[in-house]
Amino acid sequence: MDVINSLLEALTVSPDNIPLRLQVADMMMKEHMYDDATAQYKYVLNIQPHNYKAQAGLALGYYTQQKFSAAIVVFEQMQEELKIDDQVLYIKSLIKENSTDQAVTAYQQLLDTYPGFSDAEIDKALRLTATDDLDDLFGDADNDEDFFMEKPDTKFADVGGMKKVKEEISIKIIQPLKNPDLYKAFGKKSGGGILLYGPPGCGKTFIAKATAGEIDAKFINIGLHDILDMWIGNSEKNLHEIFEMARRNTPCVLFFDEADALGASRSDLKQSAMRHVINQFLAELDGVDANNEGVLVLAATNAPWNIDAAFRRPGRFDRVIFVAPPDEEAREDILKSLLKDKPAIDIDTRKIAGATAEYSGADLNAIIDIAVEEKLWESISKGTVQPIYTKDLLNAAKKHSPTTKEWFASARNYALYSNESGLYDDILKYLKLKK
Repeated sequence: MDVINSLLEALTVSPDNIPLRLQVADMMMKEHMYDDATAQYKYVLNIQPHNYKAQAGLALGYYTQQKFSAAIVVFEQMQEELKIDDQVLYIKSLIKENSTDQAVTAYQQLLDTYPGFSDAEIDKALRLTATDDLDDLFGDADNDEDFFMEKPDTKFADVGGMKKVKEEISIKIIQPLKNPDLYKAFGKKSGGGILLYGPPGCGKTFIAKATAGEIDAKFINIGLHDILDMWIGNSEKNLHEIFEMARRNTPCVLFFDEADALGASRSDLKQSAMRHVINQFLAELDGVDANNEGVLVLAATNAPWNIDAAFRRPGRFDRVIFVAPPDEEAREDILKSLLKDKPAIDIDTRKIAGATAEYSGADLNAIIDIAVEEKLWESISKGTVQPIYTKDLLNAAKKHSPTTKEWFASARNYALYSNESGLYDDILKYLKLKK
């Protein structure tokens, strides 16, 4: 204390002596004089707002006093240059404040720079432990049927239109399984991936399910929520175990919805936990540590321009197929299917199909819902079931614009100005901007 008091007297003579004031603050911290120490660090920061030593000392002082929110504010002001010890305290502060998502991201950033780093407190809070093991969910082959696996009865014949899409899927996925000797003669293996893209509601999931039905394969429909986990390492493990389950049940069609989220450009995710999930996805597609023979991977996206180019390399999603809104014939088939169990009389599906150009399958379902709701009110008021007529559906179509227009507004710009490889030529052809 005598030394500290002597130095404080010296500071009265030279109050802006930054090294001396920092020395005093550090000594106060060692003596557990946390309030006095933080006051000294604040004094320095009033003179030099970006003095790292003062910022780090102030954050440590707040952390030691369990003022975790205040510590987080200081650490976030230092984000550009946080040293490893300060990163650790930042993560621990986030954990103490129950800001788990931020803590996970910050910890992943630290591990990016220091892959072998380990801290017992952080690991216990954020990393996988033996008790968190996911084998109970995925690892037992006996449990596969209890997860999200099915065996669809849907076939290509049940899918209206999509002639080109069916042909592409057939040559890539179906025929190798039906004619293995022929493909073997040409050195072609079954497997690989197809990326389906196009406006929402146009049947990408339906055609994927029909693909599994065509080859009597099991079908696993994966959404982003099935993979992502707040705990570090779990998301990658979830993804690996899903592929393992598919490998145990070949032939199997793995269908990934929201592929633009799983396949986002890694250049935009340099400091994100998602980057590790994406790398895991690429490793699984490549079959780095396993055999993907008979594992057929389809994915769907509404935003192919957001997907990392690495996903389109040979052996990955090397076939990219545009799924356009249904043509007139397909719209008629969809309408017939959707109206099958409705109280409808003498519906002119051809006329309705002709009046609903650019409508997706989801849009057609929406106009039927509009017509049904109006007929329900009419039936309630009259006390008897009032059937749906052609005019009711045509009126409903006037109230619901095709949702595909918004998608094409964005897609058109990518197809015109970011299409060096010709990837989006099908969009231009659909919009009649290219022959």
